[in-house]
Amino acid sequence: QGQLVESGGGSVQVGGSLRLSCAASGYTISRYYMGWFRQAPGKEREGVATIYTRGGNTGYAAYADSVKGRFTISQDNAKNTLYLQMNSLKPEDTAMYYCAAKPYYGGSYSTSFRDYNYWGQGTQVTVSS
Repeated sequence: QGQLVESGGGSVQVGGSLRLSCAASGYTISRYYMGWFRQAPGKEREGVATIYTRGGNTGYAAYADSVKGRFTISQDNAKNTLYLQMNSLKPEDTAMYYCAAKPYYGGSYSTSFRDYNYWGQGTQVTVSS
């Protein structure tokens, strides 16, 4: 059974930055569509950023409109780790952030949380004004 473990969350002030990491074990992330999703209290889980690289470290990434230009998703296949660099944070970015994986095999790229099979436990991000 594989595992995804997020880290890097915390409390920051408006305009601050955080870098989330998702370390994968039991999964080879170069064989998965990877994504960051978030869920605020009382709200549905939503996609933040997703990526696929087909074996390389660069590839195609998609972002929610609310984070475009502020967040950057990346992955290091040698470290088997997914990242989310978050800059210019806003109070509305406050949420639990989850890393998720969807295997390439038998599936297509998706930005919807409903299509991702494997999830980490989440890391909390709180942005205060």
